[in-house]
Amino acid sequence: MDKRHKILILDDDADWLDLSREMLSTLPSQPEILTANNGKRALAILESEPVRLLICDLKMPRMDGLQILAIVRRRHPELRTVVLSALEDEEYRSRAYALGVDLFWIKIEMQRNATMFAECLESLLGRDNEPGFRGIQSKSLMDIIQMECLSRSSTVLRITRGPVVAKLWIQDGELIDAEAAGARGEAAFRRILAWKSGTFENLPAEPDHERIILKPVNALLLETAQDMDETALLQEPEADEESNHRKTIWKLALLTREGAEFVISIPPAGMGEPEAIGTQSVTPLAGWARCAAAAARRLGDRLEAGPVLQITGQNMERQLLVLNHEDKVFLVGWPANAPGNVLEKTRKLVASWDS
Repeated sequence: MDKRHKILILDDDADWLDLSREMLSTLPSQPEILTANNGKRALAILESEPVRLLICDLKMPRMDGLQILAIVRRRHPELRTVVLSALEDEEYRSRAYALGVDLFWIKIEMQRNATMFAECLESLLGRDNEPGFRGIQSKSLMDIIQMECLSRSSTVLRITRGPVVAKLWIQDGELIDAEAAGARGEAAFRRILAWKSGTFENLPAEPDHERIILKPVNALLLETAQDMDETALLQEPEADEESNHRKTIWKLALLTREGAEFVISIPPAGMGEPEAIGTQSVTPLAGWARCAAAAARRLGDRLEAGPVLQITGQNMERQLLVLNHEDKVFLVGWPANAPGNVLEKTRKLVASWDS
């Protein structure tokens, strides 16, 4: 029996339907993709198929997206809904959220942030009680901010938690302002990071917005994580998973201070999953690094030269270093023009990883 979820895409643009079908077919959960080019056809599919998620355009002839969403809310209240529109209009956004949509994305922003959009959809296809911020499965707001800053994005994150709405302004990978419940700047940022659940969305960047926060975002993340740990110690022992996540934030601070782009820690096969910060391509990169390390060990044995402790490589964009450290393999990526002794910096990062 096929247990794959079904996604219905509603858009009157045939080319966009083909593009969306192609993109969504690569989702890890491999959902079945259905399409409709008008509201009447979409409603007929929803009556006959167990659809999990509806992705809906707004501007369509005869029956527009808002009308469809109003009908869907009455007839299929359990259906997850995403608006994907070319209309950058705050009134449309507000009306869509008033109709109970889960996420609202602008088409051009979806194309720029295709990976994050895919994760949003995977989250909505998942369980209703999945922890983390709705729209990114099992990820905290810290994770979301890291992804935006490491990718040098320019965006405004709007975060909703019940009736409370907050905003984070990010410009060229730098956090420049935060606003929440009457507070601004660092105070608002710390307040927002204390939220453990909610819904977020990407709004268009505001390049002319005044910069209020001057401190680097990695320093703020580090300080906030430490403050949250101290608060937790005064209350009750926290779950191991939360504690480990805080440690990952500290590692991120060390990573960005040194100038590296990402680090992946790869345990021996069968001894757990790789741990990474700074990249979402963990599985393929970890597999490549494990194979490279194994090939280096074989080469060392064949040459009778002893163990090969590191492998380095470089292309136009990046320097890569593979290090064998105790029983783990570490893969560290640096910008191609990174200053200083990259090997020594890599050893420093690796040595601090498990401390």
